[in-house]
Amino acid sequence: MKQTAKCTIAASLVMLAGSASASDDAPSLQLDTRAITVSGLSSGGYMATQFHLANSDKVVGAAMLASGPYYCAQNNIATALGQCVDKVNPPIDVKALSAKAEELATAGKIPALDNLRGDKVWLLHGNADTRVNQAVSDALYQQYKQWIPAAQLTYVNDKAFAHVFPTEAEGGSCLDSAAPYIGKCGYDAAGTLLTALLGELNAPDDVITGEVIGFDQHAIAGDNASTLAEEGYAFIPQSCSEGAQCRVHVSFHGCNQYADAVDMAYVEKTGLNRWADDNNLVVVYPQTRKSLIMPMNPQGCWDWWGYTSAAYVTSEGPQIKAVNAFIDFLATR
Repeated sequence: MKQTAKCTIAASLVMLAGSASASDDAPSLQLDTRAITVSGLSSGGYMATQFHLANSDKVVGAAMLASGPYYCAQNNIATALGQCVDKVNPPIDVKALSAKAEELATAGKIPALDNLRGDKVWLLHGNADTRVNQAVSDALYQQYKQWIPAAQLTYVNDKAFAHVFPTEAEGGSCLDSAAPYIGKCGYDAAGTLLTALLGELNAPDDVITGEVIGFDQHAIAGDNASTLAEEGYAFIPQSCSEGAQCRVHVSFHGCNQYADAVDMAYVEKTGLNRWADDNNLVVVYPQTRKSLIMPMNPQGCWDWWGYTSAAYVTSEGPQIKAVNAFIDFLATR
C-alpha cells in the first residue's frame, strides 16, 4: 500500500493572523463540523468521552478502546490510579459519576445530556488487556447505557487483545502491550468503529491518495495548547482537498503514543486513514507531549485527571478548547 505523504503547513501562524498569503499546499476544505465523531485508546479514550460530553451539540458518535467512565478520576491522580486503570479499589460508583455529569450540565459547564440520545457509541476492551481493568470499561458501558438507547451502543469485550489498537496486519503482537500499542490482531477496529458511528461506508481500496498534513497546535490554540506538542496532524483525503463536502473524525492517541514517542505510527498505522480516504472523512490527530515539570505528564497522556485545570472535563477544559480550535482552523482556512 502506498504510504501517505506528510506536508507541514509552515504558514499556520500567518493564516491565523488573517493574512491572504497562506501556503499554496494547504488545501481549502469544506468540512461539516455539526456532526463530528471521535475515538481514542486508553487516555485517548477518556479524552474522547470528555470531548463527546463537552461538545454533544456537535459530536454525534464516539468510540473508546480500553477506557473508563466520564469523570472517573474526579480531578485526583490518586483516584485515577486507584480506580480507573488496572485497579478498581474501591469499585467505581457509576451513578455518582453520572450525577456529576448531570450537575455540570445543569450548571452549563457541558451541554444538556439529552443531546446524547441520538448518538452512536462503540466500546472495546480486549480480554488480554492487563493495563486497563475490565471493570473500568464495564463502568463506561454502564454509564452510556443511561444516556443512549441500547440499539445505538456496541460493546466488544470478547476478543483476546492486549492494550493495543487492533488492526488486521499493522503493528506488533496483538498480545503484547508495547510501543507503539498497535496490534496485528486480524481485526479491523478502525473500519468496525467507523461503520458503527457513521453507518455503511465504501470499502477501502489498495491505494491511499490522501495525505497527512501537520499544523501548529500552539499557534492555533495559544495557551489552551500549552500542554500539547507543537505539531498536530490531520489526514486529508484527495476528494476533500479538491473541494468535496467532508465529515470530521478526531482520534486521540493513548499514553506513550504521541508522535515524539512513536513517530507517525498512531497517525498512519491504525487503519483509520484507509477508510477515511474513500469516504470523504478528514481525520484529526491532535498530539500531546510528555512533561517532567509541572504540570507533570511523564507519559504524554491526555488530561483525564485534572493536570491542566479543574475544568478539564468541561467545555472550558484547555485541551478540549484546543481541539475545537484545531477543527475550526481546518474548517475555515
